[in-house]
Amino acid sequence: MAEWLLNRWTGAAAAIMIQWSCGASYTFSIYSPVLKSSQGYDQSTLDTVSVFKDIGANFGILSGLLYTAVTPYRSGGEAGFEGKSRWASLGGPWVVLAAGAVQLFVGFLFMWAAVVGLIGTPPVWVMCFFAWLAANGQAFLNTTTVVTGLRNFPEYSGTIVGIMKGFLGLSGAILIQLYHTFIDGDPAAYILMLACLPSFICLLLMFLVRIYEVCDNNYKKHLNGFSVVTVIIVAYLMFIIILQNFINLSTWGRMLTFVMLMVLLALPYGIAIKAQWEESRNFAHTFSFERAPSTDNQKLITSSSYSPSVDQSEYQELPSDAGQVPLNLDDMLPQEQEMNLLQAMCTIDFWMLFVTMISGLGSGLAMINNMSQIGESLGYSTIQINNMVSLWSMWNFLGRFGGGYVSDYMMHRKGWPRPLLMAATLGTMIFGHVIIAVGFPGNLYLGPVLVGICYGAHWSLMPTITSEIFGVRHMGTIFNTIAAASPLGSYLLSVKVVGYIYDKEADKEDNSCFGIHCFMSSFFILAAVSFVAFLAGLALYFRTRNFYKLVVLKRLKHSV
Repeated sequence: MAEWLLNRWTGAAAAIMIQWSCGASYTFSIYSPVLKSSQGYDQSTLDTVSVFKDIGANFGILSGLLYTAVTPYRSGGEAGFEGKSRWASLGGPWVVLAAGAVQLFVGFLFMWAAVVGLIGTPPVWVMCFFAWLAANGQAFLNTTTVVTGLRNFPEYSGTIVGIMKGFLGLSGAILIQLYHTFIDGDPAAYILMLACLPSFICLLLMFLVRIYEVCDNNYKKHLNGFSVVTVIIVAYLMFIIILQNFINLSTWGRMLTFVMLMVLLALPYGIAIKAQWEESRNFAHTFSFERAPSTDNQKLITSSSYSPSVDQSEYQELPSDAGQVPLNLDDMLPQEQEMNLLQAMCTIDFWMLFVTMISGLGSGLAMINNMSQIGESLGYSTIQINNMVSLWSMWNFLGRFGGGYVSDYMMHRKGWPRPLLMAATLGTMIFGHVIIAVGFPGNLYLGPVLVGICYGAHWSLMPTITSEIFGVRHMGTIFNTIAAASPLGSYLLSVKVVGYIYDKEADKEDNSCFGIHCFMSSFFILAAVSFVAFLAGLALYFRTRNFYKLVVLKRLKHSV
């Protein structure tokens, strides 16, 4: 019975559940008003707390270091695990998940106690620390689910990372549905829920999230099953969000829509059970081959080695200039590199990725942070603005999921490197910023969609590219270091560019601005910054395209 509970498929389903429960940082707008009023903060002080929250959510270096220390590692040509330290034999991903759950619980519990008056009003720096601590717990959970998923499904790393990052992007919308269903109008109780719910789910499921070294590449069909369920969930959420903006649902209506959402969120476990059943059946079938007579066994092995069920079509199409695959690819291919953080930081590739994050994602976050003000300045109604803000998480999800899935398709079917897709999304983001800057009627129905999809794509492309260029062993530390560029870029572009120009254009009496001129200059600047990120992504593509051709050939060889 243990194999039905402890396998990579139930581990993936458990990781999905952890991801959709831990995105509390995306719902700051729900509880920030009660935090501001109960603590007597002005807007500047509340923004300071928010900045520390953003830093905690994106500062995952500590989680990466801990993951590397407590998880075993097996290099490509070795039969067993090679732990980095003696702690690897005592731990596993569950250690990082437990640490993240504790941080989430302590951070939000302290904030709740301060809001409801159980403790005296803490100094601002103390509140900033606990906001950072709670958000940093999210980084621990995110690092664990992403890196473990990538190690369990290495042939389709883009797809599994896209699924994990996608559910993290959806978590804000899911948690808000929880809030409106059970505790609508009580943000203090919502803070307590954020302390208890993710921590409970994490502690309940953390021992299922393990590294399962399975020598089987025939799993794309079941990953596609996860993908289909993911798309169904996002379509349902989009429908519910739009419905709630136009219709005031009754309590029973909210309960019904929430129950339907929970049923959809449980579907990954059905996919996991089906996948494990098919793998167990295939294993039993293979075992019966081994017990057959030698002559029959030879025929069976010969025929089964080229069975259509292996789905070799996923790997047989090579780039047009790749030529014939040599018989001994090991003589043609370099050994995979496993760099630590300091080694990676000494490479140009690392800083190219850093520039794409600080410029590309920084400009995307600057647009998100000012979405409401942009809509008001251009004369959009409150309902229209609410719809656009609510649907932002949907475009973000489509980018996260689509970036991973499409990059896998490009790698396996076309032989195109992932940095090519990264450069393409950055180029598309330029047009999104220009559309917002021009300010023609209906521009916010197109510009933010382009920016949101491209912004989300980076969160699945960057970790996958990091693992392929620098190796899997220290991936958690390296990609979290690169991700720290995102809040830095957001601060520089949101405060020093967009906010500064808006204040100059605004009416001095009520500090408000109406018209195209309010954001035109700032978004042309954001487009220029995105162009710099596009050039960095394009340079990374040209630097790594030969390396990626060899990676594709190596995967072809191992799959066959």
